[in-house]
Amino acid sequence: MPNFASYDGVTLHYSVLGSGPPLVCLPGGPGGDGRGLGDLGGLARGRSLLRLDGRAGGRSAIPPDGPHCGFAAQARDVLAFADTLGLDQVDVIAHSAGTLIAQEFALRHPARVGRLVLVTPAGRLAREPDEAELSALRAELGERADTAAAMAAGAASGAYGAWSAATRAHHAAGAAYRVPPPWLRTRFYADIADEPTRVARLGALRAPLLAVAGGRDGIAGTAPARLLVACCPTARLALLPGCGHWPWVDDPAAFRAVVSAFLAAPAAV
Repeated sequence: MPNFASYDGVTLHYSVLGSGPPLVCLPGGPGGDGRGLGDLGGLARGRSLLRLDGRAGGRSAIPPDGPHCGFAAQARDVLAFADTLGLDQVDVIAHSAGTLIAQEFALRHPARVGRLVLVTPAGRLAREPDEAELSALRAELGERADTAAAMAAGAASGAYGAWSAATRAHHAAGAAYRVPPPWLRTRFYADIADEPTRVARLGALRAPLLAVAGGRDGIAGTAPARLLVACCPTARLALLPGCGHWPWVDDPAAFRAVVSAFLAAPAAV
């Protein structure tokens, strides 16, 4: 299994799936396992998915005293990952909480980022859901028979757009992954205290950015993706109406089409 020592000696795990130009992939969580990304709806057909397990998450090492586990600090791990693989510039796709790491990496190292895909993002600063939107989504989903079945299996309301064979398999696989330490969530989001000007910094971002939102996402909703697009001049929004928080599982064909087209678009002159 591939591992590398990050900038401070902590051992991080990654996995490679597919073939083609490299695509650095950051799972959510915090503390998500890269295997939960699967082949990202078939993106592995044309890209090499470099799925990085963040520190204290997935199969990466847990630092004994939990240092450098905030989302801003973990941007240094992404840089170390690119350096280890000898990649001068990378496209990055990130999910949920992992999108905060991806944003920070792009802001700190703009020359190292080609294109940025943020899937069902947490927000710009930390978690920024619109609670009214989430309440309405969950109420609508609560009237569906498959929502009750999903919740009975342990899935959160709105985790998936529908409780299908594919989403059941994805949820079951995730339940077998290592549970991150209980302190990780607090440490992960604590970095916002050090970044009062983060929104202004995002306004200066120049990397092309695609924010993907699921219309039935009862975990993040669509508001965080809309906030990102509103403050980033290079960003655009892709809304997948029937999808929940893992849109590549709900509708792999639609997800693959919109993300592949974005990644393949010619650079602006």
